[in-house]
Amino acid sequence: MADGQALDEVVTFTSDLIRIDTTNRGGGDCRERPAAEYAAARLAEAGLEPTLLERTEGRTNVVARIEGTDPSADALLVHGHLDVVPAQADEWSVHPFSGEIRDGVVWGRGAVDMKNMDAMILAVVRAWAREGVRPRRDVVIAFTADEEASAEDGSGFLADRHAGLFEGCTEGISESGAFTFHDGGGRQIYPLAAGERGTGWLKLTAHGRAAHGSRPNRENAVTRLAAAVTRIGAHEWPLRLTPTVRAALTELAALYGLDAGLDDVDGLLEKLGPAAKLVEATVRNSANPTMLEAGYKINVIPGEAVAYVDGRYLPGFEDEFRATIDELTGPDVDWEFHHHEVALQSPVDSPTYARMRAAVEEFAPEGIVVPYCMPGGTDAKQFSRLGITGYGFSPLRLPEGYDYGAMFHGVDERVPIEALHFGVRVLDRFLRTA
Repeated sequence: MADGQALDEVVTFTSDLIRIDTTNRGGGDCRERPAAEYAAARLAEAGLEPTLLERTEGRTNVVARIEGTDPSADALLVHGHLDVVPAQADEWSVHPFSGEIRDGVVWGRGAVDMKNMDAMILAVVRAWAREGVRPRRDVVIAFTADEEASAEDGSGFLADRHAGLFEGCTEGISESGAFTFHDGGGRQIYPLAAGERGTGWLKLTAHGRAAHGSRPNRENAVTRLAAAVTRIGAHEWPLRLTPTVRAALTELAALYGLDAGLDDVDGLLEKLGPAAKLVEATVRNSANPTMLEAGYKINVIPGEAVAYVDGRYLPGFEDEFRATIDELTGPDVDWEFHHHEVALQSPVDSPTYARMRAAVEEFAPEGIVVPYCMPGGTDAKQFSRLGITGYGFSPLRLPEGYDYGAMFHGVDERVPIEALHFGVRVLDRFLRTA
C-alpha cells in the first residue's frame, strides 16, 4: 500500500505543478517544458530514465517505462496531460496558479484537469521505488503536451513519431473516471469510463453576393449561415445506444429498482433523477453552435460568413453524424472538420476493467461502480492509433456537494486533499495487480 510519504508527496506535487503555468490558449500558445522537466526530475529520483520529446520547442512530453515481472504480459500505458485551459485571475477566490493549500483543499487551475492525476502517478511510482515494487506488466508513463488543443504537439506527435516507446501497450488509463458521484439519496456512484464520443468540431462557410446594406439581396451570406446554424441548433438527434451506455443504463436501472427495458430511454432518464447526468449526454450525437464571424461594416453585406460548431458523435455513428450535418447545412453552406478525432469504445467485461472496479471497491466499499462513456475526449483518442484501448481512471473520493463536472475548465477549480490520498491508494492498488 502507498506509504505516508506518498500521501504527502501527492499534495506537494499537485500544488507544485499548478504553480507552473502551462496555459494552453490554442494555436501553439503554450509552453509545457517547465512542468515536463519537473515531472521528469521526480521520475529520475525514483530511478527511472525519462525521455523528453518535442515536436515544437517548449511543447515537451515525458515518457518512461517501468519493467514488469512478467515479460510475456502486455504493457499498460498510464498517461496524463500537463497543459491547462486559461483562467481569469480576477474571477477566482485565489490566484489560479497559486497552488494554495487551504482548509484541506488544493486550489488552482489543473487541480482536477489534470495535474492531480499527474501528481498521483508520480507519487505512486516513487513509493514503488522506495519499497522495491515491480508491477506484473510493463507500465509506460507518459506526460503529454497540448491535450487542451489539438494534441498535435502531444499525444498525436508521440503516437505518430515515437510509437516504439509504447511497444507492447494494449491498454491505457487516464482521465476521467472513478470519481464519486453523489445522487442526492445517499448513494455514492463511481463511474469508470469505457468510451468517448468522437470529436467533430466544424467550420461552416456561407458564400453570397457582397452588396450595399440598403439594397435587397437574396444571396446574403449572413442570412444563409444563420439559417444553417439555427437548423443545427434546433435539431433533435435520435437516440443511439452504444454497448457502454447500454451497460450503464442497465446497471443504474437495477440500482434504483427500475425496469431495465430500454424501449423508453428518455422515460428511464427521468426516473433516474440526478444519476441521469452520468448518461444523458451520451445517448445521442450532438452539435452545438459556438462561434460566428461575419462582416466588417454595418452597411455592407459581406460575401462570406463563418460559424463554428462543437460536434460530438457516438462510437459507430460518425457516418450518421456526417450525413445529418450535410442535410442541415443545405446547399448554400459548406462545412469541413476544424478538428476531427475518433470515437472510442472499450469493453466493460475485460480483466482490466474488473481490476479497476475491485481497486475502487476496496477503498470505497460503500461505492457503486458503473460503466461510463465520456461525452468529450482525451488523449486516449490519439493513443488508440497504436491499438491501445483506453479507460478513464483517475480515482477521487469526493464529498457531497462537490461539483466534479464544474471543476473542469471552471472558476475556483480545486481538489480535496483526502480525495488525492484516496486516488493514490486506489491507483497503487490497481497498478500493482493490473
